[in-house]
Formats: sequence, structure tokens, C-alpha cells
Amino acid sequence: MTVYFGAYLAIINIIAFCSYGLDKSAAVKGKSRIPNKVLLGLAVIGGSIGALAGMYTFRHKTKKWYYTITVPVILLLQIAAAVLLLSGCSVGAGYTQISQDEAVQMMQEEIDYLIVDVRRPDEYAEGHIPGAINVPNETIAEEADTALPDKEQILLIYCRSGNRSKQASQTLADLGYTNVYEFGGINTWEGDIVTEEQENMVKVTYNLQMKIGDTPVDVAWESNESVDALAALTAGDWHEYQLSMYGGFEQVGSLGNDLPANDEQTTTEAGDIVLYQRNQIVVFYGSNAWAYTRLGHITGKSRQELEDMLGNGDVTIRIKTEYSE
Repeated sequence: MTVYFGAYLAIINIIAFCSYGLDKSAAVKGKSRIPNKVLLGLAVIGGSIGALAGMYTFRHKTKKWYYTITVPVILLLQIAAAVLLLSGCSVGAGYTQISQDEAVQMMQEEIDYLIVDVRRPDEYAEGHIPGAINVPNETIAEEADTALPDKEQILLIYCRSGNRSKQASQTLADLGYTNVYEFGGINTWEGDIVTEEQENMVKVTYNLQMKIGDTPVDVAWESNESVDALAALTAGDWHEYQLSMYGGFEQVGSLGNDLPANDEQTTTEAGDIVLYQRNQIVVFYGSNAWAYTRLGHITGKSRQELEDMLGNGDVTIRIKTEYSE
């Protein structure tokens, strides 16, 4: 298509250039002239460069204001239209280019989305955004139907530096995907990065254990990516987290790392364990209504027992994860 359009522009500009020369010759010889509407029309339909070149090469129509103004204006408008068209293609005709902060916000607020890493498999294995799937740019056109079956699902696309992600995003848009968002490269990503080995680790069976102080507590953990990430974070020995009383109903403390989040408006009860702002763990001995991601619930303890354990000053909780095949 681009080749045909380029050939058309070349031909129409040659015709326009020659037409101005022929009309100049006819004027000198007093012969039948080419109508003004034809000469200007050639400029309008893409021959403005040829028309302008013909005017000044043959010194024809250069004293007619409606030529000296109209033809350059037509050329400028056509250049502006071409720039806008090319700019639209370069930043994503059919897909949306967003910042990494906007991508993070979408990951927090949306539910039905996929993060797609379009680098080579070896690059993906060395480190990628948690939860991302690998569909290489080089083969994405062939793999899209299988790897990305829902063409209306939100797709968040990234690569190493932002070049291949744009190519892949455009390919997906051309294939009919309607919610493609390109957010650059992992080389500027400030969030968590996991290797393929680490991510495979959280897919095996694990036993996530917790103590309040030195007292073990039974927890019914949620089945979600936030708990998977917490398990990966606390693999091996006991990990200690200092919590502080807040509001007379909760203990809250930093995990030191951001975890995946899917916050929902929630009314908690005593024993609930939630993730707040992606990097803080909260254990409730009372109730509160806010937007959290649920992690689990302490079982086998009454509200009074939880209040006795959590409501008398700051506490330390200990968490560790044991994995098994």
C-alpha cells in the first residue's frame, strides 16, 4: 500500500510540473490554455510540490496571488497531514502508549488484564515483571491466537527498552486486539522483577506459616497472586515484621517489598489479614472499612483472644514458607 501511494505521489507531481510548463508554453505561443481549476486541482490531489516547482522553474503564475498563496498553503497542509499520520503510526495507531506509572495503576485497579513480555525467552527467564507471560515479538503474530485468545482483554505490553513492545503492540492492534497498552521497557521498571526459576517456585505447593510474637496461629490463606508473592518473599527461615497499633482495631507494618494487589472495598473483622498499599501487611483485632487486598484470616481465635494478642502495644509477626513438590 505504501509503495503504491508513493508511486502515485511521484506520478501526480511529475504531471503537475509538466502541466505548468505546458501552460507556460501555450501562453507564450497564444495557444489554448490549461484551465486554472485543473492547475490548482493537481496541487490539491497531491501534486503541490510539482506545482510549486513548475511555477518557479517556468516563472509561470508567480504574479497571480491566488497561485503564490494557494499552492504553498496546500503544500503546508499536506505536509502537516503527513506528519500527523506518521506520528500517529509511530506512537501507536490502534494501541495506546502509557507511562509505567499508569501501567502500575492499571495493574492495581483492573482485574481482567495480562502483562505480556515480548522479549526473547532467554531474556524473560533472566528476569521479568511478576505474573507476566512471554510471547516474543518475533513470533507474536503466529502465537497470538493461542497465547492471547481474548481480543478484548487488557494487554499490558513491555520489552527491554520500548522498541519491540511498540512493534508487538502494533502487530496485536493489526490483528484486531482492542485493549492494547504499551508501557516501555523493563530497563526503567521500578517495581519487582523475578526470574523464571523464582516464579516457578511459587507454583509448587507451599505451607505459609505465621506467628504473632512467639505464638503460632492458624491462618486460612487466600488463593491469589498476592499470597503467592508473600510466600515467595518469606521462603526459608522466619521473616520478622514489626507492626504498630493503629486506630484501636489493627496492627500494621511494612513488608519492605511491593506485592501484586487487587484492592476491593472491604469491611474487615477480627482475624483478617490484608495487604494495604501493596507493601504493608495489616492484622485486625477489630473492624474497619477500606480498600484492601485480602491475604487470609486467623482461625481458631476468638475476638477477645485476638484483642489480647494484638491490642496491647506494638507486636512482631513472623512468617515463613516451606515449599514441597
